[in-house]
Amino acid sequence: MANTPQAKKRARQNEARFAINKMRRSRIRTELRKVEEAIASGDKTAAAAALKIAQPELMRGVTKGVFHKNTVARKMSRLSSRVKALA
Repeated sequence: MANTPQAKKRARQNEARFAINKMRRSRIRTELRKVEEAIASGDKTAAAAALKIAQPELMRGVTKGVFHKNTVARKMSRLSSRVKALA
């Protein structure tokens, strides 16, 4: 339990940051799910459009510190190669 004023403030800041990061993670996962569903349906144009929307969200997650840059680079690379492979 936080006793000092600065520890109490830090606890409040941590709660606020956790909520914001949770919202960002959720938004990114939603966009990734949309790309996955489009790939599963076999629709290349829909998959490419969904990927184009998901890429800025992923990069925003990197700049905000939600995800590591290599993790996002790997996800984008794998997704784009799967979209590219669609007939």
